[in-house]
Amino acid sequence: MVQNSFISLISQEEKEENRGSVEFQVFSWTNKIRRLTSHLELHRKDYSSQRGLRKILGKRQRLLSYLSKKKRVLYKYLINQLGIRESKTR
Repeated sequence: MVQNSFISLISQEEKEENRGSVEFQVFSWTNKIRRLTSHLELHRKDYSSQRGLRKILGKRQRLLSYLSKKKRVLYKYLINQLGIRESKTR
């Protein structure tokens, strides 16, 4: 799975030190999104979890837009490693 390869890229010490970094926050929100998505596949009428998922998606979106403005190379690397977005073919 894609997230397991990214977990190996961030060593245990880096996780402890950089919990406030934008990259780590995007990584942790992505893991929560994947867990909630799998939960909602089983429980389609869990509306409170749907609302929570939408809130988390918004937070991750804001963090990614900030990262794309400040550190474009790191943004592209993070997107590719997590497999979040499709690359545009223009």
